[in-house]
Amino acid sequence: MFIIAGLGNPGKEYENTRHNAGFNTLDVLSAKYNIPIREAEHKALVGKGYIDGQKVILVKPQTYMNNSGEALREIADYYKVDYESEMIVIYDDISLDVGTLRIRDKGSAGGHNGIKSIIQHLSTQVFLRIKVGVGDKNPNMDLVNHVLGHFNSDDSKTMKESFEKAAEAAVMMLSGNIEKAMNIYNQKPKKEKPSDTDKEKDSEIDTEKINK
Repeated sequence: MFIIAGLGNPGKEYENTRHNAGFNTLDVLSAKYNIPIREAEHKALVGKGYIDGQKVILVKPQTYMNNSGEALREIADYYKVDYESEMIVIYDDISLDVGTLRIRDKGSAGGHNGIKSIIQHLSTQVFLRIKVGVGDKNPNMDLVNHVLGHFNSDDSKTMKESFEKAAEAAVMMLSGNIEKAMNIYNQKPKKEKPSDTDKEKDSEIDTEKINK
C-alpha cells in the first residue's frame, strides 16, 4: 500500500493558490483513476483505490499546511505504511521556476513549513517527494501573500500541465522507478523557440523603439 499525500490548505479561499499545488495534483490523480477524495479520517480527506494494480490512499491533510505532519503520521501509523518507501508527498516549491518539477527521496524542509511538520512528526527526512515549482516572490512582496496568491493566466496554463506531469511522476514512482522518474521529470520545461514570424515581429518592435 502507498500513501500519496498532496499538501495544501482546506477551504474555498485557498483553492488554486500556489500553496495548494499538492491538492491540485491529487485532484488529477483522483479524476484519472476514479478515486474520490471525500472520506474524512485522521485529520484528512482521503480516497482509497488502485493505480496500475497498486493499492493507494490519496491524502489531503485538513490540518492546514503548517501541521501537515499530524495527519500523515496518524494515517501512516494506522495503515502501517513505511514512511521511507511507501509514502509520496507532493507540494509547492517557490525556489523552482513555475512548471518545474523536482523528485527527491530525502532532504531537509528547505524552509517549507508543511515539510518541516512532516519531518518533525515522522522523525525522519527520508521519504519520497515531488516538488512542484510555483516561482519565487517579488522582492517587495510578503511571502505569505505570495504562496496564498493565485497564478496569472499564463502561469495557470503552465501549472495545469505541471500537475499532470507530477501525477504521472507519482504513478511511475509507485512501481519503484524512482531514478527513472528523476531522469524524466527533473528537468526545466523547454521554452518554445520563436518562429521566423515572431523574430520578424520582435525586429519590428525593436526598430520602432529605436526610431522613437
